[in-house]
Amino acid sequence: LAAIYSAYIIYRGIRNPEIAPQSQDSYSWSDRLLGLKDLAPTLILILVVLGSIYGGFATPTEAAALGVFGAFVFAALNRQMTMKILFECLIGAVKTNAMIMLIVVGAGFLSRVMGFLGIPAAITLAITQLNLSPYMLMLLLGGVYLVLGCLLDGFSIVVMTLPIALPMVTAAGFDPIWFGIYLILMVEVSQITPPVGFNLFVIQGLTGEPIMNIARYALPFFFLMLLTTAILTVFPQIALYLPELMVTK
Repeated sequence: LAAIYSAYIIYRGIRNPEIAPQSQDSYSWSDRLLGLKDLAPTLILILVVLGSIYGGFATPTEAAALGVFGAFVFAALNRQMTMKILFECLIGAVKTNAMIMLIVVGAGFLSRVMGFLGIPAAITLAITQLNLSPYMLMLLLGGVYLVLGCLLDGFSIVVMTLPIALPMVTAAGFDPIWFGIYLILMVEVSQITPPVGFNLFVIQGLTGEPIMNIARYALPFFFLMLLTTAILTVFPQIALYLPELMVTK
């Protein structure tokens, strides 16, 4: 759906060039074809990472390590890797992982305390007693994730809500793998919801536009992602098709 909307935007830009940002640079088709070679490393990395996962040669964590190694090799071949850049990358990785581990520790502590207090079981029982249909349950969870997306980052949402949401979802008859895909979609939606939408801040850093303007521009994609989530909820086999192919019979 997002691809269709993007194609529509491109079509409008072709029909009315004045609505698109104007550039003074011009390129011939030969320049464009020669420029494709610069995309080769990215394409190779995608094939290595996803191919190793779907081929059963590596776990997602191992595939991520392969991707990092491949990126290092390409950077070295292009003479873009220096000791200074490598040191900055390592420092950035340490800072990011330290932050994530603190969140994981806090979320793990919170989950353990909630488990001892019986909060997940009590919430699950309370929602079960509402006699909600499976679709109403997912609608309720979707609303909760939208609210949390306005206040928390995606990783915190996952680690804080999964111990509560997963038992309810499985009890309603939904596949845990499908719920993982559903949760990823909802987290992606939270990345474009102000005021904490991470992707909004990335675009703001690139364009310098006010954050609310960017949020308004992202609104069509917000609704498209919600529509995609609704379609996957009604037709879960769309999300389960590839995982079922990977299961060894």
